[in-house]
Amino acid sequence: MSVNYSEGLSAYEHKGKCGMPEKFDSPEVIEEKSLQLANLLRSSNYAVVHTGAGISTSAGIPDFRGPKGVWTLEKQGQKPDVNVTFDGAVPTPTHRVLIELERTGFVKYVVSQNVDGLHLRSGFPRDRLSELHGNMFVEQCDKCNKQYIRDTAVPTLGLKPTGGQCTQTKPRGKCRGKLRDTILDWEDALPDDDLERAEKHSRQADLALCLGTSLQIVPSGNLPLITKKAGGKLVIVNLQPTKHDKHANLRVHGYVDEVMSKVMTHLGLTIPEYTGPRIVMTSGHSSKKMDGALKVTKERKQNVKRTHQNVEDKKGTFSEQLSVKEESEPRPKNSCHKLPTRSGILSQGNDQTSCSELSQNGVTDVVKVEQSENSTCIKKEDCQKSPTEKLENGISSTNSRELDDGFCQNSLILLEHSVQGSERLEDQVSINCSSVSPKDLNKNPELCSEDELR
Repeated sequence: MSVNYSEGLSAYEHKGKCGMPEKFDSPEVIEEKSLQLANLLRSSNYAVVHTGAGISTSAGIPDFRGPKGVWTLEKQGQKPDVNVTFDGAVPTPTHRVLIELERTGFVKYVVSQNVDGLHLRSGFPRDRLSELHGNMFVEQCDKCNKQYIRDTAVPTLGLKPTGGQCTQTKPRGKCRGKLRDTILDWEDALPDDDLERAEKHSRQADLALCLGTSLQIVPSGNLPLITKKAGGKLVIVNLQPTKHDKHANLRVHGYVDEVMSKVMTHLGLTIPEYTGPRIVMTSGHSSKKMDGALKVTKERKQNVKRTHQNVEDKKGTFSEQLSVKEESEPRPKNSCHKLPTRSGILSQGNDQTSCSELSQNGVTDVVKVEQSENSTCIKKEDCQKSPTEKLENGISSTNSRELDDGFCQNSLILLEHSVQGSERLEDQVSINCSSVSPKDLNKNPELCSEDELR
């Protein structure tokens, strides 16, 4: 439980502003703002959700800084009344909403500060989730870094040995490294891989949706600003004030479960039922299947620790002290970086030999692009068009450089930008109709005929 979790942490003075008053929008305003949020999700090409303790309170897990939060009562010499354990907690409607939004393509990634494990146990795909502060149900080997997802909460926190031993098989026997919990103490560095994925998807996002978090703890609290700084929109659903309210395009003061349930109604979606803990390693939208836990690098690269930032701090806007990297990732050498295949910019030839021949004939900077079972040649310069540049045939390449983990497949990212005139989209863009999501069909019902769909 969050009480035991808090008691197990080291003493730390700077826990942020606690006990701030809550504000409630009227039912009419909640309805109106829920519709606005639904429309933002419809128009978004890459929405990333940032979650905090507020999405788990309806599961019986207290938050930390609310009027009855763990740290708020701690300052008053009290403890919250709880009657549920981490093992017994059940995913809330918001957890289940996020599963359906990811499945239908409205949400691409979730970044969570929660350690309760409810995202993972609810069935949210592990490869679409960053848990920046750890998970009460995950152990990790201190030698090979293999992760183990358990049915019950681990007995320790603070990256300490749990008493278990790694059973990973190696060419010369088992690893036999010590297993440690993944729960961070105050002075522990955030997990590099989860943080890097969170930064990457935040840079890629055009919509940052913050649910149940005051955004006081950095670097996680500053990740939504990366999206905002890049021209995306910021939506905050929280009862208390947050650090970045002044940057929000939409601010909703309401219970997260209520707001997200209304959003689902406006989107015409149903909240899935919870039938018990289940672990989903790989999203149905992912191109690569996972054979176990996510790959974890062995050596620490950033050594980023969490700290707090006061809500009333008025310093700066987007130039605030971001503890995350904001530079773009380097493009892979000699490869087309996330550009959908289009007949208007494809060079002649369909194999590596043809690429070489084209280069010899004066067509320079030609690279091979893999798509489904075919490969084509494409000018490298066309792989690096600016995000808003208009290409031939009137098609915009907006956001085309990052599509579902970056594969040159299913040019659905171009749906919003269409083509000139009344020509059908598939006449200009290579489409894999079997992969069209409900969200894309909702936007463009003429995209694929019925017999082309699964």
